[in-house]
Amino acid sequence: MTTPVCTSASNGMRRPAPYPSFASYVRARQPVLLRTARSLTANPSDAEDLLQTALTKTYVAWERIEDHRALDGYVRRALLNTRTSQWRKRKVDEYVCDELPEPEAAPGEDDQAERQALHDAMWRAIMKLPDRQRAMVVLRYYEDLSEAQTAEVLGVSVGTVKSAVSRALGKLREDPELVLVR
Repeated sequence: MTTPVCTSASNGMRRPAPYPSFASYVRARQPVLLRTARSLTANPSDAEDLLQTALTKTYVAWERIEDHRALDGYVRRALLNTRTSQWRKRKVDEYVCDELPEPEAAPGEDDQAERQALHDAMWRAIMKLPDRQRAMVVLRYYEDLSEAQTAEVLGVSVGTVKSAVSRALGKLREDPELVLVR
């Protein structure tokens, strides 16, 4: 003897909805749906807004949804569609163009005479430094050696290089010729 699997389908009666009202559905499923919304956005506040919008769409269609067992799928689809619409509507600040816009040059930036004057002023200030500090500054900043490499070349400790370069930079900051450059 076989027993019918779904008696309500065989006798034409409709099964009672698992969620009697929209409010009961939201109370029961909100944490799960919020996790889904958070996976679609980077910001928790945006996820709450996204879920609110999707639930609003679900509420509007509540009476048309016949199978309340499929509500989660309906809300998830509403979440995804709403997020896709938001993504498509986002403001884009970049535009395609044939030529790249170049930033305006700062005054004196491309002036070779000013660059040469600055270069000369810098070297005059460096030449005023004691020999040992001058050597360390040149090795560190003009030859681009590390502190350890500079210490090895000069036969001193790394701490000596650090302190001497610090004192030399302080003197360069105080140089009257270079004050005008800043």
